[in-house]
Amino acid sequence: MNIGQTLDVRAHINSRKMSGYQWLLLALCFLIVATDGMDVAIMGFLAPAITKEWGISRAAFGVVMSAAPIGLAIGAILVGPMSDRFGRKKLLMTSVAWFGAFSVLSAFANDVTTLSLLRFLTGLGLGAAMPNTTTLLSEYVPERSRSTLIAIMFTGFNLGSALVGFGAAALLPDYGWRAVLIAGGAIPLACLPVYLLLVPESVRFLVVRKFPAERVGRTLRRVVGGEVPANAQFTISEPQVTGSQPGKVLLSAAYRGTTLSLWGTYFMGLLVIYLLSGWLPTMIKDAGLPIERAANITALFQLGGTVGALLVGYFMDRIAPNKVISLAYVGGAAFILCLSAGSVESSLFQLFVLLAGFCMSGAQTGLNAYAPSCYPTVVRATGVSWMQGMGRFGSIFGSFAGGVLLSMGWGFSAVIAILAGPATLAAIFIIMNKLGQRAAAVKA
Repeated sequence: MNIGQTLDVRAHINSRKMSGYQWLLLALCFLIVATDGMDVAIMGFLAPAITKEWGISRAAFGVVMSAAPIGLAIGAILVGPMSDRFGRKKLLMTSVAWFGAFSVLSAFANDVTTLSLLRFLTGLGLGAAMPNTTTLLSEYVPERSRSTLIAIMFTGFNLGSALVGFGAAALLPDYGWRAVLIAGGAIPLACLPVYLLLVPESVRFLVVRKFPAERVGRTLRRVVGGEVPANAQFTISEPQVTGSQPGKVLLSAAYRGTTLSLWGTYFMGLLVIYLLSGWLPTMIKDAGLPIERAANITALFQLGGTVGALLVGYFMDRIAPNKVISLAYVGGAAFILCLSAGSVESSLFQLFVLLAGFCMSGAQTGLNAYAPSCYPTVVRATGVSWMQGMGRFGSIFGSFAGGVLLSMGWGFSAVIAILAGPATLAAIFIIMNKLGQRAAAVKA
């Protein structure tokens, strides 16, 4: 390489095999996502103990249950522009410290109002963590395997959600629900020094924010490796963006179609997933099966989603990603219809639950892996976080709609069958995203 030669950071990362440090970064992001999943799921395991101790109804406790999801949505929306301005690492570290600290503080609440406020504040941090891990990892891994690697990272969320269930079962009998919340917050706080030491700032962010070339080169050598001369100048081969406010860029003529289609897809996908995972145990129980069996059948949805995420990510790296995601959503709609037409006592019903989770959760994780490729570095964190934030309102609506439909007397088959509609809309929206991408390419 000649002295003073310009080095394309994107091409340099894509031209090399994954280094040991890149694999370490994947593991660190996996761990962050796992602790995020722990704290997102924790209240579901603690609700029976808290309502019993405080002598309140499940309906009254619903305010606590909804506080964190609302915080998640707002946190995701707020963090994107800040991450694009101040850096992925700073916001990620802040979010981990934030949700860890407020999870611990939640253990000292003595009434519904205080616990709701603390869970809302915990949700702000949780909502900020996921977009930043997605963005940071996507900017450090080769594009040829990006979808698979991000899918692997997202399986940490399911692992964390499962582990907190085992932890709650171990701690609740002897130590109570407050100990579970303290443990859920202490784990990310204990890991924070390791993250601060080992998680690098995005090298792409350093380039677009015009940090000194010496720092860019040092970070690139440390994380990616390869020949990086000390006096090299760095660039990134991607569309240039006009405008300093990421929000305006996302809704500009060049990116509006891309942005709205991602929002619509994520909203519809989470609506289906949260209504199914939240209300399926109740509906199966009401259909005549014991609650233990209902819980086991519903767990198949999460199991299928974990496998589906890995396979969808694998095929996204080999076929047009939006087509793979769309096909998965269509499969989800088909298996949801099969669920609505079947009997809960049939062995095929369990298979359909597994396959519905495989398709729907697989597609949703695939969408998280796909979104970073839709935006240039200067607005990527905002694009990913706003998609996840807007989608969170779909999860809130889905959880709420399930309760409303059941209270109105809708039967099992009707509630399940109607979900095929938003699953199909998600498939349509992600195909429309391709048109938005073409518009961005023309206008860039």
